[in-house]
Amino acid sequence: MRIALGLQYNGSLYSGWQTQVNHNTVQDQLEKAISAFVGEQSSAQCPIHTITAGRTDTGVHALGQVVHFDTNVEREDFSWVRGVNSFLPSSIVVNWAKPVSDEFSARFSAYEREYIYALQAGPCRSPMADSRAGYLMLPPNQWLNVEAMKKSAECLIGQHDFSSFRSSECQSKTPIKTIYSIEIISEQPWLYFRIRGNAFLHHMIRNVVGCFLQIGQDRQKPEWMAEVLAAKNRQIAAPTFMADGLYLAKITYPEEFAIPQPWLENSWLPAQVIGKPNKEQKKAQGK
Repeated sequence: MRIALGLQYNGSLYSGWQTQVNHNTVQDQLEKAISAFVGEQSSAQCPIHTITAGRTDTGVHALGQVVHFDTNVEREDFSWVRGVNSFLPSSIVVNWAKPVSDEFSARFSAYEREYIYALQAGPCRSPMADSRAGYLMLPPNQWLNVEAMKKSAECLIGQHDFSSFRSSECQSKTPIKTIYSIEIISEQPWLYFRIRGNAFLHHMIRNVVGCFLQIGQDRQKPEWMAEVLAAKNRQIAAPTFMADGLYLAKITYPEEFAIPQPWLENSWLPAQVIGKPNKEQKKAQGK
């Protein structure tokens, strides 16, 4: 049978999602935990191999990661959650589990992905946000040009060749991806980027954020983003920004698979960033 799991993890301790020789990865930890839960004999008969919706990089976090694996072992849904969690380190948690049809693929059935980048900016880095948010040094009493960044984001919406934002290590078959929306939320000293698309290239979001910050610091005009996009040349874009503040927030699947929504409330991110209305908004909506 095929089982789907919803995961959250703090990626700061891992060399990304994907198994690598002599590296500690999220996939390694999860597969070891599942194997321990199903038992040595059962796992030997059907070795556990997980397929993920998004192969996050070193230091990148997940709030709504989805994986699937095949097994001969049958358990109640919550038994999978409780059992696998008992073998996982505290930095990785299974939120939900459910059997799915053989037609479901955590990777190929997904048609939309959403990432959030959390940034702290100011004269001093916050030790409380260490590894949980990116950081940009700004002089006292100075803030980013948020309107310029929002204006520059307009050219990225839609289907484009994103080669200018693509890592040299990217394994995607095509640089053509579609971005559905970009939200930039300013709550000084915090800044949040929320980006939805069908799929993303390796380092694409971190490279886009790096360009936004060049514009936000008035080092480039908003029109520069369109020039970078049109060039299809990684060399003219900003350097790749740090991984610390990047979160895989949500994966969307066809309704027929009935995949649960991620538990975004588990994160430290504010309600308006994760898309959950706060008390004032609920009151205004009459809820």
